[in-house]
Amino acid sequence: MRQAGRFLPEYRALRATTPDFISFCMTPGKAAEATLQPVRRFPFDAAIVFADILLIPRALGQEVWFEVGEGPRLGVLPESEVLEAAIEGVAQALAPVGETLSLVREELEVERALIGFAGAPWTVLTYMIEGRSSDRSRAKSMAYTDPDRIARYIDVLVEATARYLVMQVDAGAQALQIFESWAEGLSEPLFQRLVIQPHQKLIARVRALGVEAPIIGFPRGGGALVNRYADEVQVDGVALDTQVTLEQGRAIQAQRCIQGALDPLLLRAGGAELDRRVEELLEAWSAGPYVFNLGHGILPDTPMFHVKQVVERVTGKMAQL
Repeated sequence: MRQAGRFLPEYRALRATTPDFISFCMTPGKAAEATLQPVRRFPFDAAIVFADILLIPRALGQEVWFEVGEGPRLGVLPESEVLEAAIEGVAQALAPVGETLSLVREELEVERALIGFAGAPWTVLTYMIEGRSSDRSRAKSMAYTDPDRIARYIDVLVEATARYLVMQVDAGAQALQIFESWAEGLSEPLFQRLVIQPHQKLIARVRALGVEAPIIGFPRGGGALVNRYADEVQVDGVALDTQVTLEQGRAIQAQRCIQGALDPLLLRAGGAELDRRVEELLEAWSAGPYVFNLGHGILPDTPMFHVKQVVERVTGKMAQL
């Protein structure tokens, strides 16, 4: 979860060389270096490409930029027909991400996997509608008042994202993750319409385009509906956030690999409680298919020693600080 993180001093130094975040993501040499930095320090089993979920709307023609200290900003949302006309050019527009993956795969040890990713259609669309990080109330209201318009945008994002993911696999990604960062706060009907159905369509489209790589779905904040997601979406793995119970994890694990759940705040806090929770998760889930991971992104002020402590306990391998 955001391995290439702001908690690494070498990342902060690298990031300072390119003030514009989008330019940084789209410079393969720098993005590849950001991807590789954490796996040089820690014995992670995989690296995840350094990119951003909002590269897709940018590739479709919506203006995207980042304000220092505030986060993403997006321009006026084009009509779905305008975005649809840009789908053919998405893979080419995002070719630098493919180059980043190729550079990383060349340097990464053969025993370490390389993970590609994209934002899920609903999550990306919330930013496209709201124009920034928000409580997503405008996007959710539109899902109720203008469901047909929302469906058209979702369909565009499904197709664009499928082509982007295929390009990533062609460039060297060996697994894919779909980040539904904003599955939280959705009613049961909206969760079905905005999360489950688009994920079903996206995975079916990626498979139809010939991709066989494992796909992990992350319906963050889905709560009790995560079990329905696992039942109905043909992902190979389900990433779990920090609120998922041990019992939920075991139920999902009976049919899918699971990933995640360790609270990033606890990783930052450290101490005996961190040790206790790591042991609890390992005891509860390690008998089945389980990728030990965080329940969301690593925080920028997380002490590196805490990461070292956890990774060494889980992998049995030494980290280099």
